[in-house]
Amino acid sequence: MSVPQDSYIQVSGVEKRYGGPETALTLQGIDLNIRKGEFVSILGPSGCGKSTLLKCVAGLENVTSGRISARGEAIKGPPAGLGMVFQRDMLLDWRTIVENVLFNVELQQKVTPEIRERAKAQLARFGLAGYEDKRPWELSGGMRQRASICRALLTDPDILLMDEPFGALDAMTRDDLNVEVARIWLETRKTIVFITHSISEAVFLSDKVVILDRHPGRIIEVLDIDLPRPRPLSLRETPDFGRYSNHIRQVFTKLGIVKDA
Repeated sequence: MSVPQDSYIQVSGVEKRYGGPETALTLQGIDLNIRKGEFVSILGPSGCGKSTLLKCVAGLENVTSGRISARGEAIKGPPAGLGMVFQRDMLLDWRTIVENVLFNVELQQKVTPEIRERAKAQLARFGLAGYEDKRPWELSGGMRQRASICRALLTDPDILLMDEPFGALDAMTRDDLNVEVARIWLETRKTIVFITHSISEAVFLSDKVVILDRHPGRIIEVLDIDLPRPRPLSLRETPDFGRYSNHIRQVFTKLGIVKDA
């Protein structure tokens, strides 16, 4: 497989099994190139290996065969300059919100007053000013997830991996955070890989949508999304947005993943 010169994250011939060689494949023949500053969503049904693929990119799981690299270097563990947001916010209830945001920094260096102020500024940017000294259980689910995004961004990673971060939130909160993530990407142009079950979420956020089939997880199609930015929520009501969503839905219908009643 030839590698584009602008490839920032490269996934080449990746397969993943859990257990011995006779076990079923979780991922098969995954080839994917992601450019620097690109927003890529990986979309597919439950059990197709989306989260497994993201963990392999993060260096949290080893591939069975194939190769994953970031910035031209093979990934053999969590690479530098990477932030990750999980489906659960993973906040520690015995720490305040600002202490949770500072947690990853504490693992690497001494927290200076300047870094603490930067954490507070990050929280303010996400609408959490005044909540710095609250405990996680005092916040709503959406506020907790905002705090977890602040934690991932505090070290200013150039690669941000997001594993279904809004799947457990109500529809209005999810819409709000979709707009927030789109704004972050416009401001920072970080390379973002985003896992989702939602067709509309993938189309709304992405430059490129990677469609996975299951059993085993494999790429069926990579769809470029050519929609103007910034993207207001009203964009979802436009014919162009509908064409992308309908195309993806038809792919899943042909695979038997979505029923066309």
